Amino acid sequence: LGGGARRKKIGRADSDQRDVVSFGKGFDSMMQKLFLLISRIGSDSNDTDDMRLQKNLLVLASFMFILAGAMWGLMYMAFGEIIAGGIPFGYALFSSLSVLTFAITRQYRFFRFSQLLLILLLPLLLQIALGGFINSSGVVLWSFMCPIGALLFDEPRTAPRWFGGFIGMVVLSGLLQPFVRLINNLSPTLIILFFVLNISGVCAIVFTLVAYFVGQKNIFQEKAETLLLNVLPKEIAAILKNENRVIADHYDGASILFADMVNFTPLTIELPPVEMVELLNEIFTHFDSLVDKHDLEKIKTVGDCYMIAAGVPRPRLDHAQVLTRIALEMHEYLKSRAFNGRQIQFRIGINSGSVIAGVIGRKKFIYDLWGDAVNTASRMESHGSAGLVQITRATYDLIKDEFACEPRGTINIKGKGEMEVWGVVGKRFNHE
Repeated sequence: LGGGARRKKIGRADSDQRDVVSFGKGFDSMMQKLFLLISRIGSDSNDTDDMRLQKNLLVLASFMFILAGAMWGLMYMAFGEIIAGGIPFGYALFSSLSVLTFAITRQYRFFRFSQLLLILLLPLLLQIALGGFINSSGVVLWSFMCPIGALLFDEPRTAPRWFGGFIGMVVLSGLLQPFVRLINNLSPTLIILFFVLNISGVCAIVFTLVAYFVGQKNIFQEKAETLLLNVLPKEIAAILKNENRVIADHYDGASILFADMVNFTPLTIELPPVEMVELLNEIFTHFDSLVDKHDLEKIKTVGDCYMIAAGVPRPRLDHAQVLTRIALEMHEYLKSRAFNGRQIQFRIGINSGSVIAGVIGRKKFIYDLWGDAVNTASRMESHGSAGLVQITRATYDLIKDEFACEPRGTINIKGKGEMEVWGVVGKRFNHE
């Protein structure tokens, strides 16, 4: 019986714990939904990321100030300061109307101006009603939220004007000090308590808003960084962000690979556009993963053509070997898969030599390669065969000890004449 009682007690404890966890998850979910609902007030599908962030932040700040105004109003009224309590309540009312107007009209400039003006002026009125700096527990500090808000919600150039307004409020408070009442209904203990609440409240809201702003900015920055790195090598992206110069470099040792789909044009006629794009995307996405795996650089895709470089912009001695390795892996992947019930094949050509690499364009720029080695690599692909990795002598001399190759005679290359070419058979088994 004792054991059964203990099991029941443990069972109830586990049930209670699950209820607490369930309540916590439900509360978090409810708060997330509430925050999402608040952030959508006044939103517009045409807003930029920065504008959307400013709107969300100002609406969130407005709700925080409305809540603070209602709390301060209740506390002042509870301690006999009816007029002083009415001022925060008045702020909460006007601020609520401002948010409602913004939700209906979506006039952000008016909403922003009205909120900043209310935050600037009403703490001064409250300070006068309570009897100056000390008697009001420095409530004018809340006006400092105005220039902070201007930095976060408006253009930075407007913030100095609002900051000047805040300094003006402080100076005016000092000038009016001799004309305000000397005592109020708040005891010295309550005045100290309100000092703590005012300083803590201002600092807490500033910290929350700035933390949210910085967090969102970091998210935007990470997205921009990811997009930039999807276009440019990380070394080149770093130069573009920090320097304003033409980016052009010469590399003595590099290898270039071109891969092109066999029978691409008939396939574009046969397949619907969506299926064609999905097929290319599936293949090229796997090629991208191979590029990342071998720390190579994808240069570009043009239609069904895929271009990779090794030794650029990060020099490496094994540029020819690693590019040959990835070429064989590309063919193995294509052999092992059927795409929409079809077996897809690529021609792959590789050449090694010196190249020039740089960034061209100011808009929609691209990191590209130029030189005879690049043109010859393209010819290796176009004169190749389906399922074959075709290489020049320059590449063959670099990889022959690691990869088995078979001679394929000579081909006529425009501008260069007859050139010896080899086909890569595979990796030599006796080579580690």
